[in-house]
Amino acid sequence: MALDITQSVEIIEIMENYIAKVRPKPEIRDRLDIGYEINEQSVVLQEIRPLFKNPTEIRRHGYAKATYVHHKNIWKVFWMRADLKWHPYPPEATVKHLSDFLNLVDADIHGCFRG
Repeated sequence: MALDITQSVEIIEIMENYIAKVRPKPEIRDRLDIGYEINEQSVVLQEIRPLFKNPTEIRRHGYAKATYVHHKNIWKVFWMRADLKWHPYPPEATVKHLSDFLNLVDADIHGCFRG
């Protein structure tokens, strides 16, 4: 089930504030930037950078994902492994709030999200 409009507005506000805090300095954003995408009930943090062999082509690579489970009122936390599939985050697979997910990503105690 997709998020309702009230949840979407709250999520956008949380994510915009987070992205503003963690984005690289403006002078390097053409080579490396951070963004996010909302897709159905999931929020995906993305690294945005040009391809090495073709700098005119920009790629967005997801590195952390939180999926809202409506009937349990929780967020499931995932990370992208080398097999390019989403896997549950081992230390804490669920969180209560989206801000808790962002705190997990920032702490990254196992080096899963950003290596």
